Amino acid sequence: MAQYSEQLNGLFQALADPTRRAVLGRLGKGPASISELAKPFDMALPSFMKHIQLLEESGWIRTRKEGRVRTCALQKKPFAAVETWLADQRSLWEGRTDRLELFVTTPQKEEEPE
Repeated sequence: MAQYSEQLNGLFQALADPTRRAVLGRLGKGPASISELAKPFDMALPSFMKHIQLLEESGWIRTRKEGRVRTCALQKKPFAAVETWLADQRSLWEGRTDRLELFVTTPQKEEEPE
């Protein structure tokens, strides 16, 4: 369970940055080279590579080098882990809100004075 929690921490940490989310959004259209991914961002390539490294370490992407070009592609496994966690949370909170709704809408018995 602790390892699963650490994995989720890394996945959500990677999603916490708008640059990394944008990279994942772009990779949703298909694999792309590092230079293509970096083009829309106003930052030095070494800074951008830190984002790529974190995405790769967290498991969101994989990179492959062919000659001088490094290409990035999405990995499916992290999406499944996040979706499972979100489904569990959704189920938990829907159950709680259903019970709250039942409590609020059910007439309560008034206690008789002694």
